[in-house]
Amino acid sequence: MSELTAATTASIRLLTLGRTDYRATWAAMQRFTDARSEATDDEIWLTEHPPVYTLGLAGRIEHLHTPAGIDIVHSDRGGQITYHGPGQVVMYTLIDLRRRRLGARALVRLLEMAVIDCLAEYGVPAHGRVDAPGVYVGAAKIAALGLKLRRGASYHGLALNVSMDLSPFAGIDPCGFPGLAVTQTKALGIDQPADLLARHLAEVFIVLLQTNYPIPVE
Repeated sequence: MSELTAATTASIRLLTLGRTDYRATWAAMQRFTDARSEATDDEIWLTEHPPVYTLGLAGRIEHLHTPAGIDIVHSDRGGQITYHGPGQVVMYTLIDLRRRRLGARALVRLLEMAVIDCLAEYGVPAHGRVDAPGVYVGAAKIAALGLKLRRGASYHGLALNVSMDLSPFAGIDPCGFPGLAVTQTKALGIDQPADLLARHLAEVFIVLLQTNYPIPVE
């Protein structure tokens, strides 16, 4: 976590972390959230993780079938089980929701919209689902979401599949849905490396966040 590159956009700092350990990054998000004040800038962290399965607060171990030696972490984010690995863009959103007058559902909506708008710029139509947060292309999931709210602020965020080995998803019920198909941007003809796509996604999200959608605090 010591080698960071940073760029500042208004009151949002965008940090590119490179590849990081999941547990260490999770702990850093908790420390940041516990230490922040009303004057603390919001931050977006872009990273990728070594292979790891994470179970959210609603996660049930029966949705993990064949771990195949992959690390398993019980996380404090919302949601069920998912997989992180190299070639996946992970965007963590450390946002003061009270200051921005956003509720949790509004933030989920903005994250989904960011992925949808980003993919649309490459000619790929995507959509969200009311019954299952995340972003889908057809029936296949391409981005998973999971948030934690503490002290009026959020951490965790979303994971977008870009150019990765998708086979570990076969060892789980992705997001708790047996048989759910997953896809990635490479398979959809988007020829962009993960680091550039991560930056593009973050920029789209920042624009949406700063538009200040009139969604009331929950």
